[in-house]
Amino acid sequence: MIHHTQDRYSLVAQEDRCAPRTKLTIPGQLRASGGRAFQTVVHDLSISGFSAAALNRMHEGQLCWLTLPGLESLQAQVVWWENCMVGCAFSELLSPIVHDSILARYSGEGAYRSY
Repeated sequence: MIHHTQDRYSLVAQEDRCAPRTKLTIPGQLRASGGRAFQTVVHDLSISGFSAAALNRMHEGQLCWLTLPGLESLQAQVVWWENCMVGCAFSELLSPIVHDSILARYSGEGAYRSY
């Protein structure tokens, strides 16, 4: 059976996760180990990880750091990269309080709100 990439991602995004992911749009910066930070957009988030835009190829197992507005950098590890999207697992689970605060600020009409 052949799945369109977006359909396959939608299915896989909810498998084997310790927490559900929420689709949203958050501007941020992503930096791979040994590389320079680049602008990105986070497309989904859970307490255990995220997916984001990444034009440059990232490799499974590679360490990276995600910086979201108003937060310190969060260390993560690349789980997959496909078609300029990267999926990463946080090295330490995101605090549920921080997670809920991010969701309250950025979920909604599909666009981020700057305060």
